[in-house]
Amino acid sequence: MTGDSENLRIMEIVLTAEIFNQNPALDINDLPPPCREIFGATGGAEVKRPVYVSDGLIKRSISIADAHQKLKENPFITYEEFGQRLKITALEPAAQWFLKQGGKPCIEKNPVLAFFYANLDSTSVDYQKVRAANPPYEDTKAHLDTRLSRLIGEDEKLRGALDLVIINAPEEVEQHIGDLICTAEQLATIEKIQQSLVHRDFLRRHRIYEIGKLLFVGPPGTGKTSMALAMSRSMHMPILEVRLSMITSQYLGETSKNIDRIFELAKKLSPAILFIDEFDFVAKSRTADDHGAMKRAVNSLLKNIDKINLIRNGVLLIGATNHPQLLDEAAWRRFDEVIEFALPDEKMRKEILKTVTSTLRCSIDYEALAKQTEGFSGADLRMMIKEAILSALMDTRQNIEPADIKKGITMVQNREKIRHQNWI
Repeated sequence: MTGDSENLRIMEIVLTAEIFNQNPALDINDLPPPCREIFGATGGAEVKRPVYVSDGLIKRSISIADAHQKLKENPFITYEEFGQRLKITALEPAAQWFLKQGGKPCIEKNPVLAFFYANLDSTSVDYQKVRAANPPYEDTKAHLDTRLSRLIGEDEKLRGALDLVIINAPEEVEQHIGDLICTAEQLATIEKIQQSLVHRDFLRRHRIYEIGKLLFVGPPGTGKTSMALAMSRSMHMPILEVRLSMITSQYLGETSKNIDRIFELAKKLSPAILFIDEFDFVAKSRTADDHGAMKRAVNSLLKNIDKINLIRNGVLLIGATNHPQLLDEAAWRRFDEVIEFALPDEKMRKEILKTVTSTLRCSIDYEALAKQTEGFSGADLRMMIKEAILSALMDTRQNIEPADIKKGITMVQNREKIRHQNWI
C-alpha cells in the first residue's frame, strides 16, 4: 500500500465517522462491512454514536501505524493528544480534498460517503444505488451468530438442533444465482418465491398459504444443493441444511424431539430456508418394518412440514431427492411445487462450460465438447475442468489445452465405471 493510498484509507474512515455521527438517519446498513468492524458494530445491529477514530483503532483495523502523522499536512484534520483521536475540522472542504485525491471509487462503495456526496454538485453519485449494493448486516455471520446465541440463551433445548444442522449466513454462501445455468422453470420458481416474500402481508390477509414448499428432484450433481444455497444468498435468508439419514440414525429415542427442535429453530430464525436433503429417506423409513422409533420420527417430520409455512412463519422449505419414485403419496403431496433438475442438455452443457472456464485461459471448442460430454452432470463438467487445470499445472502451464480436457473426460468416465462395478 503506497503512502497516498494509506492516506486515502485513513481519510475514508475519518470522513465516514464524521458523516455518520452527524446524520442519525444513517444506520448499520449504510456502513460498508470493514467500517462495521472498525466501529465495533459486529455484536449487534446498533452502532453507538458518537464513533471515534484513534491511532490505535486505525492500527488494529487496517494495520497502519501513526495515522495522525500521515495526515499531519492535511489542514482539515486535527489530532487530540488526549485519546489520540483524529477529527475533521471542516467537513465539506475535507470531503472535496478526499474527492480530488482520488476518493471517488471509495465513495461508490460506501453508502455513508455516498449519502453526503450525493448533495454536492461536484459529484454524480446515487446514494440509494450504493446502499442497495452494500451487503446487508442481516446477511452476515456475525448477525446470525448473535441471534443463535440469544435463542439458545432463551431456550437451551434448541442447542440439540444445532448439532444436526449446518447453518450458513447468506454472506457465507459462495453460490450466486447468476453463476448457475438454470432452466426457465427453475428461474420462474425463484421469481414466484421472491414475489411471495415481497407481498407476504397481502397473501396472509387473503389466506393464501400454499406457497414455499419446494421439492427438488433429479440425479446427483445437477445443482439441487447449489440452487438452495444460491437462493439463500439472493433472498437474504440464512439456510439450515439437514440430512434426514443423519437425524434418523442418531439417538433414535430423541429423533422426534430433535426434528421438532430443528423446525422450531427455523421458525425462530425466520425469514430462513430449511433445506432437507435425501428426502427419499422418508420413504425408506416408512416402509421399514424393524424400527418403530424411526417411523415415529418420520411421522413427526411430516407433521412438522404440515405446520410450517412461508407466508405464516417466513420459512421456505426445500426438500431434495435423487429418487422421487421412492416417495409415497403422503410425502409427495406435502410439496406445493416439484422442480426438476435433469441432466443438462447440449445447450446447457455448453453454457456451463463457458461459465466454469470464464476466468481461465483455454483452447476449447465448446460446441464439440458439449457434444462429447453427453450424460455429464454439471458437477461432472466442473470436475472435468478441475482435472484439466491440474493437468496443465503439473505441466507447468496455466493455459488449458485439448490434451488436458481429454484427461478430465477420462477421469470422469473412469469414476462412473468404478461406481457401477459389482464388487460382490
